[in-house]
Amino acid sequence: MKGYQMATIILLLIVMLVVAVFSVQNAMPVAITFFFWKLEASLAIVVFLSALSGAIMGGIVATLLRIKTSGRKPPPKDILSEPDKPVI
Repeated sequence: MKGYQMATIILLLIVMLVVAVFSVQNAMPVAITFFFWKLEASLAIVVFLSALSGAIMGGIVATLLRIKTSGRKPPPKDILSEPDKPVI
């Protein structure tokens, strides 16, 4: 399990590095329109906030799925899988 966690950390660091390099190279201002809101911000800030919100939402979904699956009961044993017991 420890190798899986290390691979996850390395992958996250690579993604963060790619987002950081992309943000620095594209620091020009962009216009953002969302429904009725309009604002102008640096592309670096937009990319960073988008990546951050995606990571937060992914973490929330993963946590909810982990909570949901941890409360499950094991499936009942099948009678046919135990041939030593007589079937009534």
